[in-house]
Amino acid sequence: MKKAIIRLFVLLCVSQVCCPVLLAGVRSEQVTAQSWHDNKYSMFIHFGLYSMLGGVWDGRQISRGYSEQIQAHAGIYGDVYERLADQFNPERFDADAIVALAKQAGMRSIVITSKHHDGFCLFRTATTTFNSYDSAGCHRDFIAELSDACHRGGISFGLYYSLIDWHHPGASSITSHNANVIPDVHHQLNLNQVRELVTNYGNISELWFDMGSLTPQQSKQLYDLVHQHQPECMVSGRLGNGQYDFAVMGDNFYPEASLQTAWQCPASMFDATWGYRSWQERGDAHAKAHEKLCCLIRVVAGGGNYLLNIGPTGLGEVVPWEAEVLKEIGAWLRLNGDVIYACEGSPYQQPFSWGGITRNDNKMNLILSGVRPESGEITLPSVADRLVGVSGPATVVQQRGKLVVRLLPEAYEGDIQVVRLEFGSAIQPEDATLMNTRIAVSSYNCQDYYSNERSEVGYCWNIDTKHKGKQAGFVFTASDAGKAVSVVVDGNERCCTLGQTNAQQLRYTPVVESARRWCRVVRHGFAMEKEVAFSSGKMPDGQVVIPWTETSQSRVTIEGRPFDTMYMMETITSPCTQDIVLEVGAGNGVDLFVNGLSVMKHLNPFRCSYREEKVLVTLKKGENQIVLRSYNRNERVLESMIRVAADQTVYRLTLGKDDFHAGKSHRISLTRTDCSSRHADSELHNLRLEWR
Repeated sequence: MKKAIIRLFVLLCVSQVCCPVLLAGVRSEQVTAQSWHDNKYSMFIHFGLYSMLGGVWDGRQISRGYSEQIQAHAGIYGDVYERLADQFNPERFDADAIVALAKQAGMRSIVITSKHHDGFCLFRTATTTFNSYDSAGCHRDFIAELSDACHRGGISFGLYYSLIDWHHPGASSITSHNANVIPDVHHQLNLNQVRELVTNYGNISELWFDMGSLTPQQSKQLYDLVHQHQPECMVSGRLGNGQYDFAVMGDNFYPEASLQTAWQCPASMFDATWGYRSWQERGDAHAKAHEKLCCLIRVVAGGGNYLLNIGPTGLGEVVPWEAEVLKEIGAWLRLNGDVIYACEGSPYQQPFSWGGITRNDNKMNLILSGVRPESGEITLPSVADRLVGVSGPATVVQQRGKLVVRLLPEAYEGDIQVVRLEFGSAIQPEDATLMNTRIAVSSYNCQDYYSNERSEVGYCWNIDTKHKGKQAGFVFTASDAGKAVSVVVDGNERCCTLGQTNAQQLRYTPVVESARRWCRVVRHGFAMEKEVAFSSGKMPDGQVVIPWTETSQSRVTIEGRPFDTMYMMETITSPCTQDIVLEVGAGNGVDLFVNGLSVMKHLNPFRCSYREEKVLVTLKKGENQIVLRSYNRNERVLESMIRVAADQTVYRLTLGKDDFHAGKSHRISLTRTDCSSRHADSELHNLRLEWR
């Protein structure tokens, strides 16, 4: 995460409330978020009734799905599974030993499963007897034990809480996807249990909600409840509906591009399971430690935090092999923790095959965790002024506008090594120097685990003014009218509502629409790469696909099924390069691709089954492939529509002439002030900054 962009993101959030009395609270949130962000590396613990089974049921190894969800994957009756609680007695669970291991591993906090999907609670609760304290053979509150141990050991303590519950009679039944709706009676149970957790166990650093598909009101109630009792507790993004303090990636998943919000990557030792699996082939611990250390470096270089899981056995002891992996990572961190903790992500936008970069103020760290370049050199654009110091297996030459890092022969020998660079001034993110380019300020938004997106919450421009006597303005379509925005030029803010004023007709040359097709992709979430290749033969995602169907209709309606996606693809032939307004329609979420590049993507408001929008796109001369993706989460009907708009009118918001002076550089930022959440997509993709 880049400090300069974090400050910008906070300013954008503050501008949405426009209320001075909230500034003190915002500053407090900043301190809490920065403290959480600086920790970087934490221990996740998946432990519960399922640990006792170890991935085995009725003498069979259950390989389908995660072992912590064995009740669902092995088809265990609810009453049979419930009786297992009488046998649960993890006598070797030692909270102080786990804290000592986490500290030896270099981890700054611990997050444990207080309750997983099976509904079995590891804490004393008045809401159900299905818990470790009331079970006949145990009578222990493991959350209290670990909380006390963390506080004694000087390490932060966090809790995982599953929003679904396979045991509670008022909850939705077991499904194949776990993104269940939460009935009112079940939501009340969640409120009661979370209230117990946030009031009975001291300071909680983060509350890690998981799964379920909540309404916006349910998400907000839980978010507010946590902060009512634990103001400094960070809430995870899987609570849904933009009610969170840090975004959570999918399991063992990394974002496709940098985010300007706090984010975390949850990772398991093996992709196949999080809970203990007795028959798991573990392999070489040194190789696994190297793999997970490289993942930690990748996450921190991307501006995120890393949450690495262990799965204790049914007796409560840490698997020795997992402890060995953690200790080896900890040994590296004791020597190199300065390039991980309290560091920001790489100042550059692109990843590097040779390793990762972190930075802190005027120091930049090149962590050689990848593949040695064949040339033996790493060349980087300059992001700071005078180079004043170098340490590590390399020599560095600072040339005009670039750094040339010449690696020594031993650079990739032995443990992962670091080249540390020190400059005479603070390092600036690369995007702070990009001129005359629209820069997206990105967060992450989700309604549930499957309905998530990298959202664009605002935009920035660095303008090198060479337009003497001309005036800057934003061009947009009729779909943007009515949106409230904040425009900041060199620190001076102007709040207004986009209106259908200063209308102008595009210089439009007629185009030809042809070859329209549609297909359904079965069971696909909303997340997708920004750039993909489409063909009429197969889809790029490898999911189950209904073959493409020819159609002459601009709007297609089919049966809606949860998580299904419908694609429409057509060719538009343009006689020249030109801007054009399209009309598109989609269901719960929309993604529009022009020649393989996503130009618009967002979730529609909760339970909005269909919405049409006008989209401003640029066509190249010749054939253009237009693909519309309509995503369904909840609806019985799924619709898609693409057509060239009959009305090619756009509108303009003009900025003041006095704001700009020829020959000077200016910083412009723009954000919505009326979004439902500071993480929701601003839906300002149409905006173009132009000069007249």
